[in-house]
Amino acid sequence: MVNPPDPRAATIGAPHGVDFGALSPRERYKLLIGSIVPRPIALVTTVSAKGVFNAAPFSFFNCLSADPAILALGVEYRADGQQKDTGRNVRDTQCFTVNIVSAALAENMNVCAVPFAPGIDELDRANLTAVPGVRVRCPWIGESPAAFECRHHTTLSIGHSREIILGEVLYAHFRKDVLDTTNHYIDPSALDAIGRMGGHGYARTRDYFELPTMTVDEWSIRQTTD
Repeated sequence: MVNPPDPRAATIGAPHGVDFGALSPRERYKLLIGSIVPRPIALVTTVSAKGVFNAAPFSFFNCLSADPAILALGVEYRADGQQKDTGRNVRDTQCFTVNIVSAALAENMNVCAVPFAPGIDELDRANLTAVPGVRVRCPWIGESPAAFECRHHTTLSIGHSREIILGEVLYAHFRKDVLDTTNHYIDPSALDAIGRMGGHGYARTRDYFELPTMTVDEWSIRQTTD
């Protein structure tokens, strides 16, 4: 049965229209991150040309394709316009690994967000285990419930504020309780991923429900029975 309209709509009044062209970048940012939620978090591990490991979390992240398997990162530039370690390392080594952040890793992930000086190994500071990659030079995080080794595919420069990095998944690692190898099913409760909300907010993904997509016939039958 289709849920009735939100009763608050009749009392709240007409919606606000916002012209993004009239907003500052910060104002656009606040509207986007507060509305597009929860966003998955990529704890990205890379390695520099000199062999120094780096880890940084990004919530401008998602999967865009399965054939080929493409993951996308939105990596902001530094205030002085220079690339962050992640972007520079991907450019220099042509690889990165996306590690999914579980609730158990929230504090470790937050340490990796500290703006350490370039060349500092965030994995060491966050007490996370760097495990050698199978198909790429950079490590994956041993404590992560799922990790995706990626080969650099494309980098798009978006204005003066950030770049979008696309990577093709070459190999993945899943904790044993997360993956059912007989049917490639991922157990969302075992994964226990967290998502990013607006500001400093986060959300757990264990508040889970299923809503199967209907066929046209199923939808038609529902119209006659509701």
